[in-house]
Amino acid sequence: MSRFKATAPPKAPIAKKQPYSQTHHGITTHDDYHWLRADNWQEALRDPQLLPTDIKNYLEAENTYYDAAMADTCDLQATLIEEMRGRMQDDVSYVPEKWGDYAYNIRYEAGQEHAIFFRTPRDGGDEETLLNFNEEAEGFEYFESGDTEISPEQKQIAWSVDTSGSECFALNIRQISTGQDRDYEIADVSSVAWCNEDIFFYTRLDENHRSSTVYRHQLGSDPQTDSLIMTEEDPRFDLHTERSLSGEYIFLHANTYDQDEVWFIPTNTPLAQPQLVQTREEGIEYNIDHQGEKFIISTNAEGAEDFKIVTAPISAPQRENWETLIEHNPGTIILGFIAYQDWLIWSERSNALPRINIRAKDGETHQIDFAEEAYSLDMDSAMEFDEHELRFIYSSPTTPAQTYDYDLNTRQRVLKKEQIIPSGHEPSHYMTRRISVISHDGAEVPVTLLYHKDTKLDGTAPCFLYGYGSYGHSISASFSSHRLSLIDRGFIHAVAHIRGGEEKGRAWYEDAKLEKKPNTFHDFIAVAEHLIAKKFTAKGNIVCSGASAGGLLIGAVVNMAPELFAGAEANVPFVDVLNTILDDTLPLTPSEWTQWGNPIESAAAYQWITAYSPYDNVAAQDYPAMLVTAGVSDPRVTYWEPAKWVAKLRTIKTDDNVLLLRTNMSSGHFGKSGRYAGLEDLARAYAFTLKCTKS
Repeated sequence: MSRFKATAPPKAPIAKKQPYSQTHHGITTHDDYHWLRADNWQEALRDPQLLPTDIKNYLEAENTYYDAAMADTCDLQATLIEEMRGRMQDDVSYVPEKWGDYAYNIRYEAGQEHAIFFRTPRDGGDEETLLNFNEEAEGFEYFESGDTEISPEQKQIAWSVDTSGSECFALNIRQISTGQDRDYEIADVSSVAWCNEDIFFYTRLDENHRSSTVYRHQLGSDPQTDSLIMTEEDPRFDLHTERSLSGEYIFLHANTYDQDEVWFIPTNTPLAQPQLVQTREEGIEYNIDHQGEKFIISTNAEGAEDFKIVTAPISAPQRENWETLIEHNPGTIILGFIAYQDWLIWSERSNALPRINIRAKDGETHQIDFAEEAYSLDMDSAMEFDEHELRFIYSSPTTPAQTYDYDLNTRQRVLKKEQIIPSGHEPSHYMTRRISVISHDGAEVPVTLLYHKDTKLDGTAPCFLYGYGSYGHSISASFSSHRLSLIDRGFIHAVAHIRGGEEKGRAWYEDAKLEKKPNTFHDFIAVAEHLIAKKFTAKGNIVCSGASAGGLLIGAVVNMAPELFAGAEANVPFVDVLNTILDDTLPLTPSEWTQWGNPIESAAAYQWITAYSPYDNVAAQDYPAMLVTAGVSDPRVTYWEPAKWVAKLRTIKTDDNVLLLRTNMSSGHFGKSGRYAGLEDLARAYAFTLKCTKS
């Protein structure tokens, strides 16, 4: 039973019931809380003030209940925020990136929520501010910058911003010499790519929040007259555009989870019709860049499940002309690549650990080695095509981020910047371990552990167990200064690299899709049980946590094995799976059918989703203490999913453990914007975690 006891909160809100039913495949389901889905949800997404009054009142009543139940943690939350801010460097800039006559950089100043984008002469000199996002954010409760693209002659910036949390970005064009934007903006832009100094291409969202059109814009003209280049008719696909690093091509991508289609336009002929690389085909994915007389393509074609890299002639780039450059290596997945003028660099992952590989123009290949048991790597492409250095960022659960420049010729790495922890951090005080756990069907699940060296491994330590396990997204073993607030209080921090991610290659992902989705949940439960059996922690002393599709994970495991957990945190959780995947008007639903199945057309998919969907499997049983979050402007997991789930749980569960719903009424999927403001959400979650597990 959870140790969380609210201090005399008011009576929990009870949502009204309003009968609603629908029938699919001869099966009729009833949903008393369907009314929480606003009929005008598209409008409310952009402007939360348009939310219907009865829905708004219910969400605000839940927020009031949350505030009362957590009132006795206010001092703790303040302490946590102070700790986390103490580990953040107030004045910080990053390593500049050189392009032509300039070096570009961003910095944060003390007390400022947002970045300042600036440049200096390439070899040093006076600083020129390009965008001060703190000034741009004035007057907005929510402010999140999107694309920031410099024009080819470095005279202008295309920059976009979302001021509602709905991920609807407005594009502006700033003249660098004057510091002024043009007198128009373009709404709902999802990507932008400069063709030349006067023309750029961009993609736009439609009324269902899908990126479905590509336009060409001539600077100074009315956006209403922009040329429509392409329209995507298949709602499963999104369009985006980008410029090759070489600067010679614009690529137009149509992609969904398991297939791609790419067109290209030479930048020296911007009015030309797009040329197709390879027609889309079910199950065939590919990504492209340019190098010399050929395109470089990573793909899973011809059975290369974990991807290979091929080349294609620009004059005939179709699949029949692809020639293998880097062979497929089963179990080692290629994550991405960078094509410089004389180098090909690609990252890969095997058994949850990343690597970097480098191939010279003459074909000689080598790998960059790292020593720690678990670590994270990120490659950062240069802005110049003829670059001979690679920048990468290394960290581990115990090692703060280190930025290196790696000379591709000499193979020497130079440390350019190290993350500073102002309040102090001694890596030797912490232990990182990578263990393996056997799941229900014999699969070996990697788990990354972090704990203080003084924490006793005798079953008395509380545990924070995190997982995701969907879409092939892998959780890296990276450093987080924030989680030290739990570690230093005696927690074991565990990340379960469960199926659904690609930590062990593409097969690890494929083994938790469609009817195999329950493998994700069984893996997570197996990890929890292993940590208990090996006395890292104890039954009922674990707080499990996940967000978005990771919230689906949490919803499923608390239905399946609630007794393992003291508390559960489900952030913007995808828990109303069946109803959402049946609703093809929602932004993501058509593209999601490749992950979960299409229950509209398939009776089998309907059945297997019904069997695990958290909302549809709430049971008359005891649940742990639960903290659930939502955002009114969230286009990814709409606010009514967590709201409906909490409303249903309240009427069915048999325990008296606290159940909290906190809805952000003015932001979306990613919570508050700004580097400090986000700490408030994290402090709330950590305070909940500590209250669940304190003796």
